[in-house]
Amino acid sequence: MLDRELVEEVLVAARRRGGSFAELFVEERSTTSVRLDDGKVEELTTGLDRGAGVRVAQGTNYGYAFSNRLDRAALLQAAEAASAALTDGDAGEIVDLRASEPAGVNRAERPASDVPSAQKVAWLEEMNDAARSFDPQVVQVVGVYGDSLQRRLIATSDGRWVREDRPRIRLVAQVIASRGADNIQTGFEGPAACAGVEFLDRNTPRAVAEIAARRAVTMLDSIAAPAGEMPVVLGPGCGGVLFHEAVGHPLEADAVDKEASVYRGRIGETLASPLVTGVDDATIANAWGSYAYDDEGSPSQRTVLFAEGVLQGLLYDRLRAEKDGVASTGNGRRESYASPPVPRMTNSYILNGASAPADILADTPRGVYVTAMGGGQVNPATGDFVFGVAEGFSIADGVVGAPVRGANLIGRAIEVMQAVDAVADDFDTWEGVCGKDGQSAPVGSGSPTIRISRMTVGGTAG
Repeated sequence: MLDRELVEEVLVAARRRGGSFAELFVEERSTTSVRLDDGKVEELTTGLDRGAGVRVAQGTNYGYAFSNRLDRAALLQAAEAASAALTDGDAGEIVDLRASEPAGVNRAERPASDVPSAQKVAWLEEMNDAARSFDPQVVQVVGVYGDSLQRRLIATSDGRWVREDRPRIRLVAQVIASRGADNIQTGFEGPAACAGVEFLDRNTPRAVAEIAARRAVTMLDSIAAPAGEMPVVLGPGCGGVLFHEAVGHPLEADAVDKEASVYRGRIGETLASPLVTGVDDATIANAWGSYAYDDEGSPSQRTVLFAEGVLQGLLYDRLRAEKDGVASTGNGRRESYASPPVPRMTNSYILNGASAPADILADTPRGVYVTAMGGGQVNPATGDFVFGVAEGFSIADGVVGAPVRGANLIGRAIEVMQAVDAVADDFDTWEGVCGKDGQSAPVGSGSPTIRISRMTVGGTAG
């Protein structure tokens, strides 16, 4: 996207006051978004955005500036603005840039850019028809299709030169079902991947719509959720959402560096059940949070966070890794060229165990079975969290019963992870978008069915 001579000139300008290193992040992103509401196209947009960000670091402090222009004058102006954050010092050196060839982590077999917009609208029309034909109680269907291709160049004063393309695609169905004026329920399904339209072979518009419609219709028969401490069984993928929020965020190195993590100084301790092995892995082919190199040019990797309940390590970007004298784990991520990188999760998973999911349910005398998670809040400093349940069911005498509404899951990360007493072998994923420091990033969560022996359920039942 830029020739090497200009890149080197920008890095030299950025280091004119020194600093430990300078970095240039260049991005070009093309996007398509289609929104269908009740069979009508409400939005069809395509866009192209390009720009660059310049960072000059000194320890964990840095100056950052960006431009939506890629000409020489604009880039040098950004370099000057970034370097101005440092006190005057000797100019820093620039090492010869060495190209790194990324592995094919996210290959698109059939690029979305080759598919006409009319076909993308047709996929949403298929979703609309499938959801409405699922049950006459379906009263509204919103379908969203999105794809993007992000092209990146990362160059640093210590010699990194990384180019990588990231294709993304997502299909979302939101269905509303109604039974009378007072009983209205919503179902959601939104799979996603770093892939091309071959993704739709595994996640067909009809299947996505029917999952969302089934959730909405099922919840029409829901009863008030129970309240109190009880066993909670989290279905495939749901435990990964809990792991991401309650455990993953406190393990991001900036939270630890700010002394705002419940896990600070506790590596090597048993802080989860021996049944829990959890990883953050950006190397999984075509997964929603995957890449070959992070947004600082560090190679992606599989980082073990817990091994049989023992805390193993943290998720590092470059700045915090250098401060702690360790290698980056490849978790420096940014929303776009307009944002500096921060430590972020990628695909955070609890790995398979040895139990059968049916046996876990049959062995649960009472409690709640969660099959879809809602939104939540977490305090990384204490590990306290609250999550909504989008779809859940009562459990009585080992049998899954009526759907429940209004349930919340309340607890503390360490206590809840230590209370995991069963892990199944039916791993599945749940894709989403995570917000942090005003930036959004695509992340994958995953887990098999797991049971937490004691957890507080907030409900409305007497």
